[in-house]
Amino acid sequence: MPYVTAKDGAQIFYKDWGPKTAQPILFSHGWPLSSDDWDKQMVFFGEQGFRVIAHDRRSHGRSMQTWDGNNMDQYAEDLAGLIDTLDLKNLTMIGHSTGGGEVTHYLGRYGTARVSKAVLLGAVPPLMLKTANNPEGTPIEAFDGIRAGTRADRSQFYYDLTTPFYGYNRPGAKPSEGQRESFRLQGLLGGIKGQLDCVHEFSEVDYTEDLRKIDIPVLVAHGDDDQIVPLKASALKSVKLLKQGTLKVYPGGCHGFAATNTDEFNADVLNFIQGRKVEGAD
Repeated sequence: MPYVTAKDGAQIFYKDWGPKTAQPILFSHGWPLSSDDWDKQMVFFGEQGFRVIAHDRRSHGRSMQTWDGNNMDQYAEDLAGLIDTLDLKNLTMIGHSTGGGEVTHYLGRYGTARVSKAVLLGAVPPLMLKTANNPEGTPIEAFDGIRAGTRADRSQFYYDLTTPFYGYNRPGAKPSEGQRESFRLQGLLGGIKGQLDCVHEFSEVDYTEDLRKIDIPVLVAHGDDDQIVPLKASALKSVKLLKQGTLKVYPGGCHGFAATNTDEFNADVLNFIQGRKVEGAD
């Protein structure tokens, strides 16, 4: 399996499919998952002729489980190392949830010389935590609960988390046991220490300045029934901070929209990458 080695020696797993000369798309996954969460997108865009790449964030999936370095600065540095090693250019970056924070922080820190477009789906920027200046955010007690659940019974907690994650608690929802098991197994493949550390990175890191620095077109996609990352505290604020932001809100859309509404999301991203209008986007 392919790995890149970070400066601190950590081994970062990645997938790299399709022609090496094709336009690349790089996917960043959410917590506590792995690159496998993007399989539906990677197959679709690979079949469309793109080069598709996805990595497992350190301490997630098949990457090395590190005691230290499980923070957004290091995640962005790891991502930069992968992009530089593969010499990716004219790149589209796509990040979901925590992966949206990772993409945002990479672009804010390393710039857009290698990147032409980005997509943020259900992404955590600018700030998830409720503060005096961010009253729409989520109270710290909710994130403390995530840490407590992960410590106490990680397997059961991840399985239970799929209910709000995919909107399975909504009228008319059709829960997929396969999707729930996939989520749990991906989560359990990672290291608990790094996953606990990562809770701080997706909840308490402020990405406002990163968003302001991004000078490429960005599609900000978000479900209006996202029970994990509330729309009002995230996408509606992020699009106002971006220089070239386009907002697409999915009515009734859950946090795991790329899995539950795969065809719609894939079509929107393809249109965005190819410069066509994204239906329903502002």
